[in-house]
Amino acid sequence: MRHNIIMRTVTVTADYQPLSAVGLVGSVTISTPPGNVGDVFFQGDDGSDVAWRPASWWEFRRVDLSKIFVKGTPGDQVSVVGGTW
Repeated sequence: MRHNIIMRTVTVTADYQPLSAVGLVGSVTISTPPGNVGDVFFQGDDGSDVAWRPASWWEFRRVDLSKIFVKGTPGDQVSVVGGTW
């Protein structure tokens, strides 16, 4: 199996959108840059809004980025860095 680097910035909108348009499993650090205007909301497994303040980050192992949905202040960003290892 070939390992690939995952590096992307997702521009947040007012509606939920996935971190990847297609199935993409990887081990990544997901962060909300300190320059964001507001919180970014991640859709919880029960459908609730989970707020991440600017300058937050968490590491995830072997997650499908197409199953992680975000929304927030239009123009704010979410960064994803890691790989398919």
